[in-house]
Amino acid sequence: MCPLPAGNPVSVEGNGRGIPVEIQRQTKKSTLETVLTVLHAGGKFGDGGYKVSGGLHGVGVSVVNALSNYLKAEVKRDGKLYEQEYAKGKPQGKVKLVGNTRGTGTKITFQPDDTIFTTTEHNYQHILDHIRQQAYLTKGIKIVIHDERTKEHATYAFYFEGGVASYVKHLNHTKEPKHENVFYVEKQVDAITVEAALQYTDDYKETVFCFANNIFNPEGGSHLVGFRTALTRTINAYARSKGILKEKEENLTGEDIREGLTGIISIKVPEPQFEGQTKAKLGNAEVMVVVDSTVSIALDADLEENPREAKNIVSTAILAAQARAADSKAG
Repeated sequence: MCPLPAGNPVSVEGNGRGIPVEIQRQTKKSTLETVLTVLHAGGKFGDGGYKVSGGLHGVGVSVVNALSNYLKAEVKRDGKLYEQEYAKGKPQGKVKLVGNTRGTGTKITFQPDDTIFTTTEHNYQHILDHIRQQAYLTKGIKIVIHDERTKEHATYAFYFEGGVASYVKHLNHTKEPKHENVFYVEKQVDAITVEAALQYTDDYKETVFCFANNIFNPEGGSHLVGFRTALTRTINAYARSKGILKEKEENLTGEDIREGLTGIISIKVPEPQFEGQTKAKLGNAEVMVVVDSTVSIALDADLEENPREAKNIVSTAILAAQARAADSKAG
């Protein structure tokens, strides 16, 4: 058995089905070892894996293994507990049966290789922020994080039933909302799931975060374009239908309408097309159409059902437009 190296090992455990341990015909290795050592062997490449994924190439866990001076995999499956250890990506023995157990799942413990990385110290706050974000993006999931490096052994648990609507409330907790209710929509169109939420505040900034398959896209992409298009068209149409915008008056610009906006767009798509391995921007054209349609229909209904809140939203955009026009004249 490999001794656990000194440093900052990390354990990640889930209660899914557990990675299979049977021998694969193609590789002549166990499925567990194949996943941990062979590129493009991730679940998205096999039949019956999972519907959506964030990875492009199926290299994630095998790369983690290769870049760790120690890794241990423990699998609970069919009432049995199995384990296998690795050093710098190389198995230190075959998968072995440890004993009987309850439940199912996989636990991976790894220590980043200090001959490759200049620092192997894990930033707890950064991890906390990321896990909190993931809990918002997957409503109903419970994630627990435990830091054994401190005397207090700090533990946090995250669980949000409200999904991205809860995320918007969190982002706005220090701001003054312009309307109490957070607009929220979740809908699946064909294989694409759209989840979006928004609320206006007294802030002058626009704060909108975009995610595809739970991956943050700082440069936005097709889902952001669809969201903004729907927002601009729907609010202008509502303002005109209610006579708030007169016939001779110009439409409100997208910039006017987004002032003070806090929004989250999260989509799940089977084959995400990211621009670059950093996944900063989503390129799927079909996503733009689905987000536009989904947000437009739901937002139009929400505005009609909540006329007081709708008036506040439109009034905020009109004030922004007036301020913009005044600045333009002054310039």
